[in-house]
Amino acid sequence: MKKLPPLLIYTVLRLLAFLVPLAILWLFFPIFREFWWLAALFAALIGMSLSLLFLRSPLSQTSRRIYERRQNRNVDEDAEDEPEA
Repeated sequence: MKKLPPLLIYTVLRLLAFLVPLAILWLFFPIFREFWWLAALFAALIGMSLSLLFLRSPLSQTSRRIYERRQNRNVDEDAEDEPEA
């Protein structure tokens, strides 16, 4: 089975960290149905906190993968710019 890219994993987990608190606030607290913007604000703060606490490993894997890809791209561009002997 092919391993999923770290960026996809991190993105899905980050979205869940926002959408689950938003759904809980929306369903169980009637005041947030009227003030949906306040529910979104609280869900964003909760999601950011959850992300900082629990998603360090996926974030570091994603950052490492992006760094490696950028380094490979720079090496390829340098090779293209060199004149042929």
